[in-house]
Amino acid sequence: MNLNIPPEQVILYGIAIAAGLIYVPFFAVAYARVTIGMDYSAPRAMFDKLPAYAQRATWAHQNSFEVFSLFAASALMVLASGKSSESTTVLILGFLASRLAFSFFYIINVPILRSLMWAVSMVVIASLMKASLS
Repeated sequence: MNLNIPPEQVILYGIAIAAGLIYVPFFAVAYARVTIGMDYSAPRAMFDKLPAYAQRATWAHQNSFEVFSLFAASALMVLASGKSSESTTVLILGFLASRLAFSFFYIINVPILRSLMWAVSMVVIASLMKASLS
């Protein structure tokens, strides 16, 4: 892969982009809330009134928080160990792509592909940790 960005920068940008990806599913939730009429006095109580796609988007949003901490830790392990390379760049990009696809498949309700993308992201996290320890 011929990026004009050093692998260390890819790691840092990857962490920042992954943090932003946490909020991508929430755009679907925001749209649904506006569509049904936002109740500003009890926004969390609206969950049961949301359409199914927005409920799934909420779950994708919550899962993204859970996975982000593992990803950030694994990416920082690579950075701190000085083991960043072209292969870790590919892993970082793979994580970002799999998490974006995870949210998309979750929202449109394709469980098998959603689960596959979750598994890919977990393999990437484990691979980054392994790369930092080798």
